[in-house]
Amino acid sequence: MKLENLSPIEWEFSERAKQLQGSMIREILKVTQRPDVISFAGGLPSPATFPVERMRAAFDRVLATSGKTALQYGPTDGFPPLREYVADSLSKGGSTIAPDQVLMVSGSQQGLDLLGKVLLDEGSKALVESPSYLGALQAFSVYRPDFVSVDTDDNGLLPSSVAQHGGDARLLYCLPNFQNPTGRTLSLDRRIELVETCARMHIPLLEDDPYGALCYRGEPLPRMLNMNPDGVIYMGSFSKVLTPGIRLGYVVAPRPVARKLELAKQATDLHTSQLTQMVVHEVIKDGFLDEHIPTIRSFYAGQCDIMLDALSKFFPDGVSWTRPDGGMFIWVTLPEHIDSVQLSDESIAHNVAFVPGVPFYAGHARKNTLRLSFVTVSRERIYEGIAKLGKLIADKL
Repeated sequence: MKLENLSPIEWEFSERAKQLQGSMIREILKVTQRPDVISFAGGLPSPATFPVERMRAAFDRVLATSGKTALQYGPTDGFPPLREYVADSLSKGGSTIAPDQVLMVSGSQQGLDLLGKVLLDEGSKALVESPSYLGALQAFSVYRPDFVSVDTDDNGLLPSSVAQHGGDARLLYCLPNFQNPTGRTLSLDRRIELVETCARMHIPLLEDDPYGALCYRGEPLPRMLNMNPDGVIYMGSFSKVLTPGIRLGYVVAPRPVARKLELAKQATDLHTSQLTQMVVHEVIKDGFLDEHIPTIRSFYAGQCDIMLDALSKFFPDGVSWTRPDGGMFIWVTLPEHIDSVQLSDESIAHNVAFVPGVPFYAGHARKNTLRLSFVTVSRERIYEGIAKLGKLIADKL
């Protein structure tokens, strides 16, 4: 029964809750649900690459042979055979990763949150690229660090900037491969210098690598994890190589850090879905990714080439963009006087969506930047959408 005449509660939120902000990307994606909108906004893998039948068969096998185990609580650190698979796959270049360094998480976003929880206090210095991944900035900001932006150029972040600004930093967060949002790749020389710089300055280096497998030009560069397993924390995900709906990622860390992350995860969700982990292991254990990932690379490479061609045809002089060797994103720099947030509003009115660059900056934002994603849009709609966007930009010159 409902009681009557009760006084309404005036909710008092924590300081942490008061500072929570919505994602500009998520707000834009609400608009893109309309079928008439051509969306370059979402960082979504293409559903055309999802191995639906392989996943369905794996669910059937797991439930038929190990259903009671799959539907039960599981260990916090993850399904042991899957952790062994991850450890073996990352043991490269003379370095050995042990299964007890691997923590399975409910998507790499949970990994970012756990890392913020165990490494950051209010006021801690956190080094981030400029621009950086919005999801990481959101995850870390809950713990109220002082973000310090590290300088970047077309070859990724500058280790010299880390040396300049890194004193007393609790962490350095970077995406070395086909970075979100820019699509840039950190060069080999800079990877080596960065690992050496962080080790010398005792800065934990967080290597976030959700796109590393999606290399479609040249050869993949070595992981920084393998250069210094005792000083690098590595994050990976199955979202981009299988499907994001399974929400399954992993963090690989030195044992003291891995143990703290495990304790933090116990307090968060006890464990990641045992069923999901067992199904993913069933799918990949016999080498499926070796045949599946090349098909994703080929498809995404074609999509990228189409957008690069459209940009060259329809964007006016004075606009520049990155030419990624993998991943899902192209970063566009407009003339200084053009505000991409205002341009976004106008573009949506013409049924074309993209993400303005502003939310990707922890510090001073360059308002004349924007991110385009090319993997979920058909060839015809890429040309149509880029043509419309190019005209809107040209009208502002």
